[in-house]
Amino acid sequence: MLSRLRQFIEDVIAPAGPRPELTLDDNGYRLAAAALLIHVISLDGEPSAVERRKLQLLLEDRFNLDAEAASKLMALAARAESDAVDLYQFTSVLMRTVNEEGRLRIIEMMWEVVYADGNVTEFEENVVWRAADLLAVSARDRINLKRRAAFDLQRGTLREPIDDAAN
Repeated sequence: MLSRLRQFIEDVIAPAGPRPELTLDDNGYRLAAAALLIHVISLDGEPSAVERRKLQLLLEDRFNLDAEAASKLMALAARAESDAVDLYQFTSVLMRTVNEEGRLRIIEMMWEVVYADGNVTEFEENVVWRAADLLAVSARDRINLKRRAAFDLQRGTLREPIDDAAN
């Protein structure tokens, strides 16, 4: 099943024309992070247009993707998330492929999409808490990232784009 998923990802993300071959390691963490983000915005039913737009912008900015690649990644992540049984299948990929700083950035992204619609539910907070725990992000860091996202929302600012979260 993993090989079929890997092939599907390579087929969808691959741009037309010659290019260096990408491996699952190059994009696996992106898919895992995007699936966590899709999960958190889907908790309260259908994601709002604001949440989807925020997710699109985050994927473009944080993973240095163009709009088309970010949209494809969102579609793949939505499919992976709908097939998922739990968060572990995504967090385990991230634990293997992303350093501590990158895992902090992923939790930060989760808080940013949670705050995108201005309405934070206890379910969203719980999922971020569980993901942070599985990603070995301390409670202190998780709370600081939450406060930063809330502060950024109040100021109406977006954080500067961050390079890839991989090692």
